[in-house]
Amino acid sequence: MINITGRNALVTGSSRGVGQQIAIGLASKGCNVILHSRTKNGCANTKALLKEYDVLVYSVYGELSQENPVKQVIDQVKALKVDIDIIYNNAGMMVPYQQDIWNHSWESWMTSMKTNVFSLYTICGAFVPAMAERGFGRVVNLISGINETPELAPYGASKWAVIKLTEDLASKYANTNVKINALDPGWLRTDMGSQDAPNPVEAVLPGALVPALLEENGVSGEAFRALE
Repeated sequence: MINITGRNALVTGSSRGVGQQIAIGLASKGCNVILHSRTKNGCANTKALLKEYDVLVYSVYGELSQENPVKQVIDQVKALKVDIDIIYNNAGMMVPYQQDIWNHSWESWMTSMKTNVFSLYTICGAFVPAMAERGFGRVVNLISGINETPELAPYGASKWAVIKLTEDLASKYANTNVKINALDPGWLRTDMGSQDAPNPVEAVLPGALVPALLEENGVSGEAFRALE
């Protein structure tokens, strides 16, 4: 595993839950962290939790369900004037559960794809080429182990799209030291996972850090499972 002390990581959706835990895990390894939430002060609690670590902590904000706000988030990150070495595309949304599986609206489908896939693609496009030029980058795209649940079809389909996009981007950068992988955090007790989940959110560590710590000869285009 590589040393990421002094590296800079962008973690979307890091105000709580899995994203917050990932931010803590990275900071514990000496990695500077750029936090993200939908609102300006949304990451205040996470920033407070990171005070015990000797790292730099920044925060950016904005919705990821529409193109212009996504670009505004990217502009905020670039305005920090730091090289982005690691990206965790953690932010995502889940549509309402539909007992009648044919009741998913077009709006639910589109919002799922925009938030979970399109924003991820745009963020990668903003930072991955520069990673390749500098000779280092680790991108971790959050997926889901959801299966055989048509009641949440737009969410499940969007996460499968993330797997395919991860594989395609990894193939494009196969001959570089940019490793692009997917991560299934597992079923955890979060706002999205519900309190019925068998595992506390803290269980996502240390497994969630593995794809960010891969050596240069490490895999790319693969799916990791944090709980394994």
